[in-house]
Amino acid sequence: MFAILKETKAVIKRRELLTQMTLREIKSRYKQSIMGYFWVILNPFFQILIMSFVFSTIMRVPTAANANIPYIVFLYVGLLPWSLFANSLTSASGSIISNAGLITKVYFPRTILPISTIFAKIIDFMFALTILIAFMFLYKVPVNLNVLWVIPIFFIQQIFTLGLSLFLAAINLIYRDIQYLLSLIVSLWFYLTPVIYPTDIVPDRFKLIFKLNPMSVITNAYRESILAGGVPNLNSLSIALVVSLVSLFLGFKYFKKLEKTFSDNV
Repeated sequence: MFAILKETKAVIKRRELLTQMTLREIKSRYKQSIMGYFWVILNPFFQILIMSFVFSTIMRVPTAANANIPYIVFLYVGLLPWSLFANSLTSASGSIISNAGLITKVYFPRTILPISTIFAKIIDFMFALTILIAFMFLYKVPVNLNVLWVIPIFFIQQIFTLGLSLFLAAINLIYRDIQYLLSLIVSLWFYLTPVIYPTDIVPDRFKLIFKLNPMSVITNAYRESILAGGVPNLNSLSIALVVSLVSLFLGFKYFKKLEKTFSDNV
């Protein structure tokens, strides 16, 4: 963990570079788009409308314990953090390859590359969050102080995301098939995470799978604090935190192990 703290100090020292790369990541995505950043809001908005219609009207998926919560709000509370997680992994996995020229010419903490892509996705997430807030006002969903649990939950999610991102960014440089495999894994992971359905309807014999899935615990924690107005399951959240820290430690260790070979493989 000392190495992680040392790397954190190095990244903070180069915070201007981190800021520039984050902004570059955002601008490069929409620089030739007429509607620009408005797509950050439009994409999740139409996605949530279609998914809500399919799963609540056609398939009639319940919201279980949150039966009084409109499905569109129930879905968005799960889909928004999941999209942040999935998009962060996808972008971070290619962060080393897409900055090959920079790696071979300038020295800086290489961890800035995946971190900047994650920061860019977090900014997108903040814009998309306005849609959720609007829906909650529209449907008059009550909120109490337990909503502040969202802050530590979000922090745990980002630790887990960063750990996986560091691993994927490094291994994708050596094995380029990882980017295609990742797409498949994320798709399967989505259905094993209670984003479009509540865990209440999962048969007991399969619930162990969800307990071992950090994103499942995190998604439920968001819903418990935002929609149910209660305290999330602290035991499950503690396990998710431990798994996230282990993920960060292993991901960072693997990233640093391969770092010296980056210039030879880009």
